Amino acid sequence: MPGIIPLDEFPLHQAPLPLAYANSSDRNFYDRWYFNAHDRTGDIMLITGMGYYPNLGTKDAFVLVARNGKQTAVHLSDLMDQDRLNPRVGRYRIEVPEPLHTIRVVLEETDGLALDLTWEGTCPVVQEQPHVLRSGSRVTLDAQRFAQLGTWSGTIAIDGEDIAVDPEVWLGSRDRSWGIRPVGEAEPPGAPADPPFEGMWWLYVPMQFEDFAVVVIIQESPDGYRTLNDCTRVWKDGRVEQLGWPLIDVRYASGTRTPTGATIRCTTPEGKPLVLEVESRLAVPLHVGGGYGGDPDWIHGTWKGEGFAERVTYDMADDAVQGRFMFGCVDHVGRALCSADGADGQEGFGLFEHFCIGRHDPSGFTDFFTLAP
Repeated sequence: MPGIIPLDEFPLHQAPLPLAYANSSDRNFYDRWYFNAHDRTGDIMLITGMGYYPNLGTKDAFVLVARNGKQTAVHLSDLMDQDRLNPRVGRYRIEVPEPLHTIRVVLEETDGLALDLTWEGTCPVVQEQPHVLRSGSRVTLDAQRFAQLGTWSGTIAIDGEDIAVDPEVWLGSRDRSWGIRPVGEAEPPGAPADPPFEGMWWLYVPMQFEDFAVVVIIQESPDGYRTLNDCTRVWKDGRVEQLGWPLIDVRYASGTRTPTGATIRCTTPEGKPLVLEVESRLAVPLHVGGGYGGDPDWIHGTWKGEGFAERVTYDMADDAVQGRFMFGCVDHVGRALCSADGADGQEGFGLFEHFCIGRHDPSGFTDFFTLAP
């Protein structure tokens, strides 16, 4: 029967539709994995993910490795199938031995790059607050995510060199997200939005410490009005605490919008201060080979043809690449000290993700081209 797939045998339905159909006709409906993996030095970071786009008929995956001043990306794309329990694109696949805890990510050798990595969650997943954005009256983003901190084990192979991934050293964060966000080829713009887009400020910091993880998600409008505030601490035993309304001070390298670190001042449910001092050890722009917004070479959900695969390498010292940094989202290998009640800071590692595009009054950026003094 058209539309009926094996998953329809199971009581999973959330709408009066076969599971092959999204409960939205919006072309931008998506369903995606995101993972990052890094050691604690800042010498290397790997970012990878896979997405399904039912209303575009495509699926794709990417692997992005940053090290030695370069970012190397492998992109894969194909027609979408309905074998949702065995997600794969070309030689890339994701296996789920234990949902919400253990994930295996495999890329068989493709243009000199391969990986076989296993994720183990170190704490329970955290359901994030729904994320909604509008342009005029139209919803441009309506997504649900869950996040998790964990460790990695396995091997990354690049051009004949095997890099051992030891879970005692390699950490990371991951998320699953689904809903609506801009994907695929550009749409006809229609009439200009009123008011026009002036900018957006975003901070996403999932950090893991010895006994707990902290997940901070903040989004602000150009005037500093906070449109998303989600800050939680999740303990290894499953307890989850809200950490109030964080106060943020991002430090930017002079003459750029690339952060070197940030101070995040949170409040525990008992009203006590909890402070994260975060530093960047490696900056990896997601729009340089990663396919996220502003990437001129690869956008998730774009039809590339059946069985598509390519490898691209970027020199991060190239002026043309440097010029992209301030117009997209940058993921950093982050190190943090978490202090509470004036005690010495506990060391942690994780993702320090930030972008500030356009105007942001609290940061002193008056337009799209203002830089830090």
